[in-house]
Amino acid sequence: MRPLTRPPGAGSGRRASGPARIPVARNAEVRLHGLNACLLAFARRPQDLRKAWLLESRLPAFKPLLAWCVHQRLGYRVVDADELARISGSAHHEGICLAMAPLGELTLDAGIGRMPSGPALLAVLAGVGNPHNLGALLRSGAHFGLAGVVLDANDPLTLSGAAARVAEGGAEAVPLLRARTGEEVAVTLRAAGFALAATVPRAGQSLFDADLPARTALVFGAEGDGLSAALVAAADMRLTIPGSGAVESLNIASSAAVCFAEWRRQHPAAS
Repeated sequence: MRPLTRPPGAGSGRRASGPARIPVARNAEVRLHGLNACLLAFARRPQDLRKAWLLESRLPAFKPLLAWCVHQRLGYRVVDADELARISGSAHHEGICLAMAPLGELTLDAGIGRMPSGPALLAVLAGVGNPHNLGALLRSGAHFGLAGVVLDANDPLTLSGAAARVAEGGAEAVPLLRARTGEEVAVTLRAAGFALAATVPRAGQSLFDADLPARTALVFGAEGDGLSAALVAAADMRLTIPGSGAVESLNIASSAAVCFAEWRRQHPAAS
């Protein structure tokens, strides 16, 4: 039998050529869990797999991955649910946990440089610390064609295993773009042709009446605190999602999904 050098249906296992990601420690790893998150991570970058743990019931779904482990001499173990919860750090592991090299982040300049010159949508997060919100935003962002999520240089938010599980594979499609220390994000984005649209709970233009530019960077703040006055003042547009008023506002993940959908409706031909 010819040795298996790549999982069926996957690419060569090499990273696509293009902008370098921000370096991570050589031995760094993240433990991904969740069925779709693990399936998509392995399908896109099998070379980053280091070890696997799974329930016996998941063996049929991960036959290609186990074959890859055998031929690449990578360890895998069949474990029970309690041990998998301990290994993954979550009771919501969905029967699988993978130790993988971190996906990494792109610099903001590099991320912008690889985007097409036409319509593009970015999400800028300011103080959003909940990994589940990040995961949900990545999931809806992948669905609507989000080109990237922009984070400040000092923002502690990263792609954790919990965020990747909630993203359901969306983390593999939407890169995190990290600004450099001291870089003015608004200046960089405007130089690349993006208009900044701050999302505010009230007193903004209705999202559904606004003409969203082809290159839009939607700015979202933390729940409760929202965006700072300085960020709102610096924006080119201030957008509010109209509603019944029964609650003050949507959470960030829901707000982002509505905004992404409206931008996509206005720019259906965006890649």
